[in-house]
Amino acid sequence: MGLEPSGPEPGHLELLADLGQAFASSLDVEKTLHQAVARMARYLDAAGGALFLLDETGSTLTCVACSGDTQITGISIAADSGIVGRCVRNNAGEIVRDVDSDPGFDRSVDKQTGYRTRSILCAPLSVKEQRVGAIELINKKGDDGLFEVSDLNLLQVLCAPAALAILNARMALALVEQERIKRELELAAEIQRGLLPAPQAPPFPVHGRNVPARTVSGDFFDFFALPDGRICFNLGDVSGKGMNAALLMVKAAGLYRCLGKTIYAPGALLGLINAEVCETATRGMFVTMVGGIYDPAADTVVIANAGHEPPLHHDRNGEFTPLPAEAPPLGIGVGLTPDEGYPETELNLAGGTLYLFSDGVTEGYAGDGQPLAVEGLMQTLGDNAGLPLPARLDAVVARLDHGPVLRDDVTILGVDSASQG
Repeated sequence: MGLEPSGPEPGHLELLADLGQAFASSLDVEKTLHQAVARMARYLDAAGGALFLLDETGSTLTCVACSGDTQITGISIAADSGIVGRCVRNNAGEIVRDVDSDPGFDRSVDKQTGYRTRSILCAPLSVKEQRVGAIELINKKGDDGLFEVSDLNLLQVLCAPAALAILNARMALALVEQERIKRELELAAEIQRGLLPAPQAPPFPVHGRNVPARTVSGDFFDFFALPDGRICFNLGDVSGKGMNAALLMVKAAGLYRCLGKTIYAPGALLGLINAEVCETATRGMFVTMVGGIYDPAADTVVIANAGHEPPLHHDRNGEFTPLPAEAPPLGIGVGLTPDEGYPETELNLAGGTLYLFSDGVTEGYAGDGQPLAVEGLMQTLGDNAGLPLPARLDAVVARLDHGPVLRDDVTILGVDSASQG
């Protein structure tokens, strides 16, 4: 139902019904608002009208629709200035019969347009206490040129469906945006899952698990066989959460897999990735990572640790030995020159297992509501030491209380000694 009249304006109730129906059925709220302001101004015999909306911060009022003698669409004023600002701030309508006698009148718009405002009728656009903006009519035509209380009462009634329509339109746009973001996050999560290595059947010695706390993850792990029979592996955790962390995770994981096929020294490899992350990552973001190479023939592991949680070596006697980091995370930009590699540690597995994990494992809540901590992780791994490696990793994940959402991304990787096979 359109708002442009084909004949004389209807009465109060008919006009209110027209506006309500138009807003309810409109597919173009902006166009309908322009038409509504014109109808209100014409019905109340005003020389012009304007609809001002508050911005998201609540600090600025901008004219988004106007009608009459002057065109001010796009003009903005501070939300705490002028009669329209006062109307919104107090959430109450006003009649100003002589703007020259009102110290709150903002003359900046008249100065920009050259128009002479004499009287103002203003009503807020709000739903309960949620302020949206205001509609302002200027310069009553005919008679004494003054607006009456009945004019204000009618304008306030006519503003109600307009305010509701604006809020509904904003909520609809927000839902559309949320759905778009959701689809993009789901696509990003699918891409991330595609970056994880495919599970390998026994007796392959390296296995991992990754459970994102949200749709996308800032954790990652990878492993792949080298031409000489050794196995390259890594596990990392990007600072922060959300899309920025996910994008940096994809970059770091991609660099490691690409460069790791030609650079067989984990320390040198992390040094190159560090230089790239320092150069291109968003300020304040960094990556903790452990990278290594396992040689099944010698049953030895060489690892380099860039500020990550200390890996745990679980030996054949049941003892756990942590291997602390000796250098900062990737992207910090301190402690290493671009050409320097990270310190390396060589370890003989000797029938044991090396475990790498993110802080989401140790900081995640166990069934008792307390963080699992390193002690709980070691207990879980020790209690399940007789199981195959994939089952041990599953036991750790199952120990954590997932609840509605995980506290953080959970990622764990194990390297079994070839002598266990």
